[in-house]
Amino acid sequence: MMHPLLSADDVAAFLRDGVVVIRGLFADHLDDLRAGVARNMATPGPYASTNDKAGETGLFFDDYCNWQRIPEFEKVIRTSPAAAVAADLMESRSVQLFHDHVLVKEPGTSMATPWHQDGPYYFVEGRQTVSFWSPLDPVTDATLRCVAGSHLWEKPVLPTRWAKGDAFFDPAPYQPVPDPDAEGMRVLEWEMAPGDAVAFNYHTLHGARGNHSDQRRRAFSLRLLGDDARYTERPGPTSPPFPGHNMQQGQRLREDWFPVLLPG
Repeated sequence: MMHPLLSADDVAAFLRDGVVVIRGLFADHLDDLRAGVARNMATPGPYASTNDKAGETGLFFDDYCNWQRIPEFEKVIRTSPAAAVAADLMESRSVQLFHDHVLVKEPGTSMATPWHQDGPYYFVEGRQTVSFWSPLDPVTDATLRCVAGSHLWEKPVLPTRWAKGDAFFDPAPYQPVPDPDAEGMRVLEWEMAPGDAVAFNYHTLHGARGNHSDQRRRAFSLRLLGDDARYTERPGPTSPPFPGHNMQQGQRLREDWFPVLLPG
């Protein structure tokens, strides 16, 4: 049976548009997530960044791959309904953890999260992927924005470094980063309460405005994989890099590094 947080229309929207909002997905886990974010910011990991960019104001902190050292994150990953909801959205029997990601925009942070697709940064490919983006504070203007149907584009978008703007790879196999507002694309966004979550496919183009409010905008993201997700080589370094993984083209991700949350 489908998880009670979902309807058949939600699943259809996710498959069609590559994105849907799930109300209250992490509503019962906010204390743990907020404590985890505080711990993460107090003791950043090796991939942490403040996204310093000339001319921008405020602080945009992000960090990822910390669930193994931040117990609050692991607790939420293993006890929240996220894996069960992901299975229904992806139409997958199994659900495997890829990684976690924290994104905090302090009040007065002008820097936008650039438009991008997550998939080209990752060393994983498959139709069955989902990322949950959940605010821990009420959001309106600084909410996540997603381009409907972009997960079905034939050519992926070139991955770039957020602060510097330079490309990760040779741009030949990729299309340039578009400007969805200027190009009249269908952009979906929602006002969200703490614990709501936007669920989107790894190849859905998305971004977020700066935080011009007087409140923090803390967000927790969780990236999950389904049955058909496999390791793939990229033409350059990936983000996250996961050095020393020793996986080969076409393999399922190793379960000792990427635990199965829901067996098939």
